[in-house]
Amino acid sequence: MAVSMADITKLRKMTGAGMMDCKNALTDAEGDFDKAMKIIREKGQAVAAKRSDREASEGCVLAKAEPGFGAIIALKCETDFVAKNEDFIKLAQAILDAAIANKCKSLDEVNTLPMGDATVAQAVIDRSGITGEKMELDGYKFIEGDNIAVYDHMNRHILCTMVQTNLPAQEQAHEMAMQVAAMNPVALDEASVPQEMKDNELKIAIEKTKEEQVKRAVDIALRKAGFNLYVAESEEHLNEGVRKRMITEAQAEEIRRLKASVAEQKAASLSEQMIQNIANGRMTKFYKEVCLLKQEYIQDAKMTVASYLKSVNKNLTVVAFHRFTLRAE
Repeated sequence: MAVSMADITKLRKMTGAGMMDCKNALTDAEGDFDKAMKIIREKGQAVAAKRSDREASEGCVLAKAEPGFGAIIALKCETDFVAKNEDFIKLAQAILDAAIANKCKSLDEVNTLPMGDATVAQAVIDRSGITGEKMELDGYKFIEGDNIAVYDHMNRHILCTMVQTNLPAQEQAHEMAMQVAAMNPVALDEASVPQEMKDNELKIAIEKTKEEQVKRAVDIALRKAGFNLYVAESEEHLNEGVRKRMITEAQAEEIRRLKASVAEQKAASLSEQMIQNIANGRMTKFYKEVCLLKQEYIQDAKMTVASYLKSVNKNLTVVAFHRFTLRAE
């Protein structure tokens, strides 16, 4: 049957689907809007199922805060072209608005929120059918309480942050949101760093310190014996040295024996206290890099974030933050 442009436009406004999709759905449904919407929805489900194994690495990240609650959410898709589509961004914003209005505390809660005549999860599937790309919600983070500032880096909807201060300080909270975007801290302070991360970092610090101490002893021994450190650096360099007649085979073998014996002796005689002290120094540096309050303040490297906040108000501090980006770092 023939369908009118008015009906096609009406269905398009209801579903967001393309003109031809709406026309075909109305034709197949013989003008029945409920059946036409079902047809469009089933198409979305089919597309979602077909593309479920595809990677959704592009998308739209948005952040918003209202008195008492703030959230970040990412609606992901496959291509940058779809990610920049106005209707796609509107859907992401509508989902974020609903999540904040309902103070959702998990992605599952967000997905089950009503949207239109169905749910948020169904709205995402419907949009997938319209664009022909895999779509999924990801990265939902929230903060409950007052004094929340959000930041959308360069307003590109790729990286968003959210910071909460213990006192009203909107300007400083916004600056901290920019700090979080730029410096990517993993914790608020040393106590907030996950124990597993601390243990792993300390293990790395100890091993690296031991390796450096052994290498230093080996280098000293090689210099004392009159060998070129570049030639002695690796097996590849030794072979190159022999090939270019910089050293003989006998000298190469002597270098190998010297490196092995000195390394063994030094490793056996390392001071555990010295190793621990150096490793602890590395951990201090690590905390300055990953803890927000210990980081250098990006506007003034002479100050830490904590000291900057105290310069504004001796009691001011950050109590929570979140960060989400679509880009690998």
